[in-house]
Amino acid sequence: MGRLAARLLGGLALLAAGPGSAAPPVPATTAAAAAYTVYAAGDIARCKHPDPRWSGAAATASLVEGLLRADPDAAVLSLGDHTYPHGTAAEFARCYAPTWGRFRDRTWPTPGNHEYATPGARPYFEYFGERAGKGHYSLRLGSWLVISLDSNLSGAAHAAQLDWLRAELARQPARCTLAFWHHPLYSSGGHLGPGRMRDAFALLHAAGADIVLSGHDHDYERFAPQDADGGLDRARGVRQFVVGTGGAYATPFLQLTANSEVREASYDGVLALRLLDGAYEWRFLPADPARVRPGATPDHGRASCH
Repeated sequence: MGRLAARLLGGLALLAAGPGSAAPPVPATTAAAAAYTVYAAGDIARCKHPDPRWSGAAATASLVEGLLRADPDAAVLSLGDHTYPHGTAAEFARCYAPTWGRFRDRTWPTPGNHEYATPGARPYFEYFGERAGKGHYSLRLGSWLVISLDSNLSGAAHAAQLDWLRAELARQPARCTLAFWHHPLYSSGGHLGPGRMRDAFALLHAAGADIVLSGHDHDYERFAPQDADGGLDRARGVRQFVVGTGGAYATPFLQLTANSEVREASYDGVLALRLLDGAYEWRFLPADPARVRPGATPDHGRASCH
């Protein structure tokens, strides 16, 4: 992270505290031990809004765009449901392109269920092109292995994706691993993710992965490190973040799921993750710091890789 980006992150924090087939190959980074920052959120552009320039997606896009200007090496992870309601080409053109589309060339995506409201999620794959792979792919950011999976698959397609994941984890051993897909395995929101992703979570846990990012529920939630059966595992568990706060609309928490540590559903924002050599830092950044409750500090922390 550049010095200017670090200052901007700090400034935001102070404001908030106040009132079966592999994807096309992607290039590895040149400095294996370099620190990289990624900004992540899903559930982004709601086309029902009459003017995309003033939507929640526009607010989060302006936040991310400023951060990317300050840090030319940073990347974006989009966590699915890029447009609402049907993931059509017209929605991508009218609602996503004017907002988060401004940094498409720095975005690594994963598809959500609303993309598949259009058969085969074709507009999603056409919009992101090679960066979408065939629904799953991997890349290296510094010393980190980063894996995108499609949580909408079932049957033979999902089995093939699991085979690919198993092979990829064996082919690219890494001390630090991050995976992201749309449906969370754990959530205190109104959706419970498809249980089929438990298999992927189990493979990642067995390989010593550190982070899983998801969206789907329109809130922010951080869980303690867990195994695929929801058992607390602070030594070797995978920490899941739900970041469905990209701008579509907020939804409330409906239950308290075991091992949930932090929950926020009152404002949009993005998760900033700094991927270090052997560790990571996280900070949830509100799109509008004035929405943060007086005296509250958005979630942040640091942890070591396994």
